[in-house]
Amino acid sequence: MPLYDYKCADCGPFDVWRKMAEVKIPLPCPGCGVIATRVFTAPNISLNTGSLSRVSHSAEPRFVKRQDVPPTPTNQSSKGGRPWMIGHASQRL
Repeated sequence: MPLYDYKCADCGPFDVWRKMAEVKIPLPCPGCGVIATRVFTAPNISLNTGSLSRVSHSAEPRFVKRQDVPPTPTNQSSKGGRPWMIGHASQRL
């Protein structure tokens, strides 16, 4: 159930846990009983839980040097071209 913010003209702001299906039903103020208006606020998102906390701690990029790693061979043949694109290769007769 989401937490909705409301504001009463006389009593001020208050929060209520309501079902999403009940959000359009008018809500009386718990203090005075007058119908309150719904206030739209930014969602409360915590960035310190789960995988998002790992992202927030790595603010600066790290540079990594590869040492003692032989270069990987390329897939291009001596004639050039793109051997992985067999269907698009031009045929020479």
